[in-house]
Order: sequence, then C-alpha cells, then structure tokens
Amino acid sequence: MERLKAVVFDWAGTVIDFGSFAPMGVFVEAFSRFGIDVSIAEARAPMGRPKRDHIEAMLAQPRILAAWESAHGRRPTDDDIDAVYDVFVPLNEEVVGQYADLIPGAVEVAGEVRARGLKLGSTTGYTRSIMERVLPLAKAQGYETDNLVCAGDLPQGRPTPMNMYKCFLDLGVWPAHAVVKVDDTGVGIDEGREAGCWTVALSLSGNEAGVTLLELSDMTASEKEALRQTASAAFAKHRPDYIIDTVADLLPILDQIEQRMARGERPTR
Repeated sequence: MERLKAVVFDWAGTVIDFGSFAPMGVFVEAFSRFGIDVSIAEARAPMGRPKRDHIEAMLAQPRILAAWESAHGRRPTDDDIDAVYDVFVPLNEEVVGQYADLIPGAVEVAGEVRARGLKLGSTTGYTRSIMERVLPLAKAQGYETDNLVCAGDLPQGRPTPMNMYKCFLDLGVWPAHAVVKVDDTGVGIDEGREAGCWTVALSLSGNEAGVTLLELSDMTASEKEALRQTASAAFAKHRPDYIIDTVADLLPILDQIEQRMARGERPTR
C-alpha cells in the first residue's frame, strides 16, 4: 500500500507568527519611504509570494500604481521594485524575530509526523537572510525541519512548483502524491498543487484571517465561523484538497489522505 513520505510546511502563518503579521508593517514602512501610503489589506493581498514578486504585485494594484505615478510622475520600473525591495529586506530582518512564536500545535504535529517516519520539509516566501533570524528561534522552541527552500534560492518561486521540486530532491522523496503541502496562502497552495502534492490550507492561523491568537480566542463561535468561511472562499480558486483551521488540526487529515491513497485516489490538479 502506498503511504505518505513527507509533509512540507510553510513558515509564517503556518507554524510561526499566528496571523502572519511580521511583514505587514514592514511593507507599509518600505512604501512610505517612497512617498506611498499603503494599507495592511493592500500589503496582504499578494502574501506568500517571494518578497520582490510581492512588491511588484503591490505596485500593480491600481490604487498603488496611481499613487506611485502621482508621486513620481511615471510608472514604477524594475529599478523601483528593486529599490523598495532593498529597503524591505533589512527592515524585515530586524523585526521578524518579534513574530517567531510557534503556533500552538506545531511542535506536537511535527513530532508526530516524524514518529510516523515521514520527512518534514519547508518552503517560504522569506529570503534566506530573514530565515537565518527565524531558524534558531524556532529551534529553541522545539521546531526543526529537514530542509528549507527560501525565496531567491531558485530562478522562480511561488506559485510555480520549483520549491516543491527542490524539496523532493532535498528530502529524497517521491512520487509527488506521497507528499503533503501545508500553507496559509493561496500561492503556497498553488506551489504544492502544481507539483502534484496533496494540499492543506489553513483558514484561521494565517494571512487570510489576519488575526492574532488572542483576537481569535475572544471571538464568538459565530464570528469564528464567519472568518472561517471568508478565508475558505479566498482559497477556493486555489483548489486545496483540504481546509482546516490551524496546523494543530492536521493529523486526522494525514490519516484521511493515506486512506484515499489506499483506494488509488490522487490529489487535486
């Protein structure tokens, strides 16, 4: 019987930084240095992409594009994208450690994944320099992965499947349908689906919900359900195989996937 061989997790909003807040204020600050006011909602829209691609996508948003043209008298160029990115990265490096608390359940789920004999991989929209700040903080809390693929490691990142292909090589696992990708962003789900993996989207711990753990705990059941439905609707076009609240809910899903594999079923493509 075919069995799972690996689970590949995203980082921010998936296993650390409940609500995925670390980059938000940094995007706002980086754009402000070029005379452009952006909102947190505008900054969240392209979340999950490599950060340079994220900035490019923000500059393509009609309101931000118009603001840039008004402030600078022209459309943004590749050099402008690079300039904003060059401001963003060191700012994000400085603050990311403040948002590195593990999401409840991450350590326990990672331990069970390993106990089942599965590899534990990871991809991220963060650069390697940013992740160098995160890794020791995660390790100190009991969370380590078997590999790490960062934005900028490969010619193309999310939403392409290249990061996942690198995970297959790093972890020595195949076929693709023996791997599960867990992520809180649509483009992170895309990278897993395009690679041929099972995909699990997280509705309440990450970018789509955009709330802190305390804010979530203070919500009524109906408020949580409304937030869950909003996030699930945002994921619909990315066609994840499963949508759960947080990483803490993953283990029963792994059981269901192995049962489906035993019946010859394959992930959504």
